[in-house]
Amino acid sequence: MHTAAPAPDAALDELYRDFASAHLTPLWTQRADLMPMTPAPAAAPFVWRWSDLYSIATRAGDLVPVGRGGERRAIALANPGLGGAPHATATLWAAIQYLGPKEVAPEHRHAQNAFRFVIDGEGVWTVVDGDPVAMRRGDFLLTPGWRFHGHHNESDRPMAWLDGLDIPFTQYIGAGFFEFGSDEVTDDTTPPVSRSERLWARPGLRPVTSPGATAASPIACYRWEHTDAALNDQLALEDEGHPGTAGPGHAALRFTNPTTGGDVMPTIRAEFHRLRPGAATRTRQDVGSQVFQVFDGAGAVRLGDTVRELHRGDLVAVPSWVPWSFQSEASGLDLFAFSDAPIMERLGFARTSHPEGA
Repeated sequence: MHTAAPAPDAALDELYRDFASAHLTPLWTQRADLMPMTPAPAAAPFVWRWSDLYSIATRAGDLVPVGRGGERRAIALANPGLGGAPHATATLWAAIQYLGPKEVAPEHRHAQNAFRFVIDGEGVWTVVDGDPVAMRRGDFLLTPGWRFHGHHNESDRPMAWLDGLDIPFTQYIGAGFFEFGSDEVTDDTTPPVSRSERLWARPGLRPVTSPGATAASPIACYRWEHTDAALNDQLALEDEGHPGTAGPGHAALRFTNPTTGGDVMPTIRAEFHRLRPGAATRTRQDVGSQVFQVFDGAGAVRLGDTVRELHRGDLVAVPSWVPWSFQSEASGLDLFAFSDAPIMERLGFARTSHPEGA
């Protein structure tokens, strides 16, 4: 049963004026907005084209310097449903960062958790708490919250990559801090392997003297050669009749923290998906949002009732509870993905559905 709205009345009008003057709002006028029957995110499902992004980033590289103050030549994805805010979704920030030949991005640190995913190129080192980490195509690099970090490009070519952070979530809960570091980076050397990888990046092994569980993974970089080999092995095992893939022709991996077995950072989950030529994911919808980037190949994404073609480098925002699926073309499809799933799971809000018939 629905309760009828109260009839217009002078006393009632006065009550509502008093609500407003006392900065109060009655629930009965807001219930549908505050408590929708299903999630109703303001963020829109959206696709950004890598060809457009890289062209704009190159122009910015010619016109906008990198240095103290602006700090980074990073161009954020602004979801069209969020009123111009520089957010890919309500909880996730994504940007294309561009560093020119021989340029240095100075050190700073912030409470927000961050990562970098390299779609193409090499020649840049990110230095995280004094540990230089090489960046190459397909590498997934971590900068957990409150770690000093800067970048230096030792090559004669520019390089661009995807930055992902939990900025919108951190901003909303009022937890952000920022601090300048050195005007340069603390170590401008170019080792092929970082110190953190030498300690931690061997499957099933950890230093005896290491601390216990850490909130973020101690591995600075998850290298493409390991990701690629693991995806190939999943599909090879499928061919041999062994289970282990996410679906027919669909290999999927989650990057994990070796000290806990959980997600790489407390607010961000990262995964990699590979679809054989002609394969498709099962349609699903999730509480929480995610962003995908096409690493290689081509295909299409269905977002609700809309289908969009995808090519290398394109980025896809999937807001909370929007049905989504991917279909690969003859070239196959490789997808990097990050999401706010750790937040939703820890708060007890996580929910997944596979729409009927999908």
